[in-house]
Amino acid sequence: MALLTRITGPRDLDGLTPEQLDRLAAEIRTFLVDEVSKTGGHLGPNLGVVELTIALHRVFESPKDKVLFDTGHQSYVHKLLTGRQDFSKLKMKGGLSGYPSRAESEHDVIENSHASTVLGWADGLAKANEVLKKEDHHVVAVIGDGALTGGMAWEALNNIAVAKDRPLVIVVNDNERSYAPTIGGLANHLATLRTTDGYERFLARGKDILERTPVVGRPLYETLHGAKKGLKDFIAPQGMFEDLGLKYVGPIDGHDIEALESALQRAKRFGGPVIVHCLTEKGRGYQPALADEADRFHAVGKIHPDTGLPIASSGVDWTSVFGEEMVKLGKEREDIVAITAAMLQPVGLDKFAKTFPDRVYDVGIAEQHGAVSAAGLATGGLHPVFAVYATFLNRAFDQVLMDVALHNCGVTFVLDRAGVTGTDGASHNGMWDMSILQCVPNLRIAAPRDADQVRAQLREAVEVDDAPTVVRFSKGAVGPAVKAVGKVGGMDVLRRPAEGTADVLLVSVGALAPMCLEIADLLDKQGITTTVVDPRWVKPVDEALAPLAEQHRVVVTVEDNSRAGGVGSAVAQALRDAGVDVPLRDFGIPPRFLDHASRKEVMAEIGLTAPDIARQVTGLVARLDGRLEEAPAEAARD
Repeated sequence: MALLTRITGPRDLDGLTPEQLDRLAAEIRTFLVDEVSKTGGHLGPNLGVVELTIALHRVFESPKDKVLFDTGHQSYVHKLLTGRQDFSKLKMKGGLSGYPSRAESEHDVIENSHASTVLGWADGLAKANEVLKKEDHHVVAVIGDGALTGGMAWEALNNIAVAKDRPLVIVVNDNERSYAPTIGGLANHLATLRTTDGYERFLARGKDILERTPVVGRPLYETLHGAKKGLKDFIAPQGMFEDLGLKYVGPIDGHDIEALESALQRAKRFGGPVIVHCLTEKGRGYQPALADEADRFHAVGKIHPDTGLPIASSGVDWTSVFGEEMVKLGKEREDIVAITAAMLQPVGLDKFAKTFPDRVYDVGIAEQHGAVSAAGLATGGLHPVFAVYATFLNRAFDQVLMDVALHNCGVTFVLDRAGVTGTDGASHNGMWDMSILQCVPNLRIAAPRDADQVRAQLREAVEVDDAPTVVRFSKGAVGPAVKAVGKVGGMDVLRRPAEGTADVLLVSVGALAPMCLEIADLLDKQGITTTVVDPRWVKPVDEALAPLAEQHRVVVTVEDNSRAGGVGSAVAQALRDAGVDVPLRDFGIPPRFLDHASRKEVMAEIGLTAPDIARQVTGLVARLDGRLEEAPAEAARD
């Protein structure tokens, strides 16, 4: 690592020779494999952008020039070249974020880890440079071919293209993949561009001359061209960008630093919007990643650096339970189809796709389109199951509201990685879904507490054909089954006092059931009796909850969602509507962005642990006892 350790900032790259740059690229790949294998992280994407990132920092002058990445998971090399080479706690508490972070470096402009947004940012920054007359400042947006499947990217391109003399460089990092291989019309378009190098463009321009050359002209052209394409098919792809008003440069070998620098220098001098199309290889230089056809080690846990094999298995996870049940449902019902937004494997639909290849639709990184398409599928007589990370459904809220719910479409949204996910940081915690979906009329939300309930509630959800349903579950390993000891209305009773009525009604949401039972044990040691119920369906609030609450002195809700507008708020409103005047305390995620750390560390930091909650509930009951002795009327109003 002799060269890498000497790089403390981008300008340290300036004096390196071509041979040294190649050595540096090799050192960076070795570093990434060694370090990310210890912590986990986005390995494949970063192995693919080593030379590209080196070239970017040699041509442009960050932080004066703004270099933006979409999505930010391909920024590890950028971190290394901007002085951040301690990866020992990558994605851990107190360590480097897995995405760009303003708190880490002045070279990080945007903290984006949701795809397709960078071109909008770049458009705004370029406009700001223009208004403030910063003529020597440049904006460079690096966007993957997968992110270009998102509609926001094309909305931005439409605006960027308007200003012919506003400098903005768009670098398309084309590795044919997002998580998995990139799909759709744009992918086909870029595939055509991949076959088009500068040599063939020269042939296209010279076609007329060659055809007029006696005897050898036409045969020579067809031989050199491979007789695969006509002139129109050949020049059309780059023409699409240029028709938008965007200068097109490429395709460029994304692993040839000299070629990259030459292309980027030309783009920098152009003085208007330019697309530089770079061909890269995801997982480059690491054979285990290249051999992984599913996603080229897009994101890995802790692995053995030599083999790429996981160090340890965490057991059965929530996602695989869902995926297996989807296959069973698919065999039972021909009307069930699946939708994914470029994440077939991460959301567990890969087995369904193998079994029913004609009944799964990958819409690319286009959650909004996926939701509207699901409405169309439902209206056409099918039952679509749209599996997506909880944090990414935020992007399609309008479509869920105005297209799916307004039209009473039977669509099931399956939200993976709900609640605190931890290591991926603020943008990936699935902590808003139960709040933003509360206001959607007729929509129903299921929060399974274990694997058995994932299976059962998924089946209940797909039986609903006149309204949208949501099934949400956590990230990682699923724990043992939590058995019910009774039923009240549609709610499962997980614990009740041996005799008489309980002091506290504890409403447990989803995967937090084991923690809620632990809270009840801790309260019991303080002489406080507790009933624990799992509503199963948290929206709408079960009608049996208010009468049950009236039999208790205190109601406590515990959820892995924002307290603002979450399940606790919905329960409080239901109690008010029913005229039940019982003190309620809601525990959940505070309405702020959470730093990256393990799930356990994040939960401890925000006080969402059994001891923390039990301590506060004990204090609440104690205060009620004091007030009841002195002023019963005041206690009733608490």
